[in-house]
Amino acid sequence: MKWEKLISNKRLGQEDRHAERHDDRSEFKRDYDRLIFSAPFRRMQNKTQVFPLPGSIFVHNRLTHSLEVASVGMSLGNDVANAILKKRPELADTLFPQIGTIVSAACLAHDMGNPPFGHSGEKAIQTFFTEGKGAFLKGMLSREMWNDITHFEGNANAFRLLAHRYKGRRDGGFVMTYSTLASIVKYPFASEWTRDNHSKFGFFHTESDIYRKIADELGILRKSTEGEPPAYARHPLVYLVEAADDICYEIMDLEDAHKLKIISFEETKDLLLGFFDGETRQKIEKRIIDEGITDDSEKVVYMRACVIGKLENECANTFIKHEEEILKGSFEGCLTANMAEPMQNAYRRCTDVAVRKIYKSKPVLDVELSGFKIMETLMEVMTDAAVHPDRFYSRQLISRVSSQYDIDSPDLDTRIMAVIDYISGMTDVYALDVYQKINGISLPII
Repeated sequence: MKWEKLISNKRLGQEDRHAERHDDRSEFKRDYDRLIFSAPFRRMQNKTQVFPLPGSIFVHNRLTHSLEVASVGMSLGNDVANAILKKRPELADTLFPQIGTIVSAACLAHDMGNPPFGHSGEKAIQTFFTEGKGAFLKGMLSREMWNDITHFEGNANAFRLLAHRYKGRRDGGFVMTYSTLASIVKYPFASEWTRDNHSKFGFFHTESDIYRKIADELGILRKSTEGEPPAYARHPLVYLVEAADDICYEIMDLEDAHKLKIISFEETKDLLLGFFDGETRQKIEKRIIDEGITDDSEKVVYMRACVIGKLENECANTFIKHEEEILKGSFEGCLTANMAEPMQNAYRRCTDVAVRKIYKSKPVLDVELSGFKIMETLMEVMTDAAVHPDRFYSRQLISRVSSQYDIDSPDLDTRIMAVIDYISGMTDVYALDVYQKINGISLPII
């Protein structure tokens, strides 16, 4: 793959139009601004990241997480651009120097397709069709549709959200640049490939042609043969988006867990300082004392900032070291898994503690259990309404669905996808509200 082709400001849906310029923003900055001001981005403030949405203690939600990922992504992109430009100064006259902005915009969008209640919501949609009452639809839906919904994936849903032309919307959806769209697709293959050692995929069959057009334009390597479902190498900037996400969720989850007293200060300190050699650890601890920081939470904040800076630098260096393999489509794994061994070991220790103590903690499990039940119920009643749209109760439910979702389509595949669009776009709070109303638990007048 060639950087000169990979970085393109061509916009989906406006390929034949030259954008009228009203200011000095780059096209990639326009992507960033368009996402920031969008309703799906705002809705992430009421979507669970890991812990329950905050009461007296503020923890991360999808929106604050995405903003932090975008900040780290900007640094990663800029550092990589500066390093590669030193080796290949001819790229200075192309769009390549703007990759920091592209990565940052893609980071804003990377979680926009996630349903309510985090990964529990994803699993609820999948299992409704594989284990639940939606299993009867298998023979009624197309094979491609069945593969998509039984492996429902937030990443694929993010691409759909940005690229699909919903009812009443313009061609191209959000009308994003090709490079920004390609940079959010972590798993650039169709759901049919999930049977071959992949549990995730990058685009629904309804957006398969859109991704193919983008990939062909950018010169992204195709790995599948003619006649097979589409499968591609990753766009190189995906690795930077993924690294920014990995850095933020792993380290920020530790900070949130410390705030909630799930892990102790001493354990948090040991994990964070584990990224540094003995001399650097001593310097960090001395700086904390010299700065007069006595509050444990503030100490964690300072150490966390040091770790994020260290990981960002390490991931940028790893990308630069493996640039040739990445451009050839032969690079294996993610950047954090290819860091120097001491950093990998420290990262793995954090992952191990997170799995054992954070993701299986009572607050997290309670959200997952409740969220799963809420999502299962919503899927059940709304799917039944889509299958039997002429029933009285079905019409009542369908009338709640936004007009942008084609739930009145004569095609069953389209109606079922409209249900998933509607439910996956809900916030946790709204999903709970609808659940309570359809179960007669709450009424507007009470």
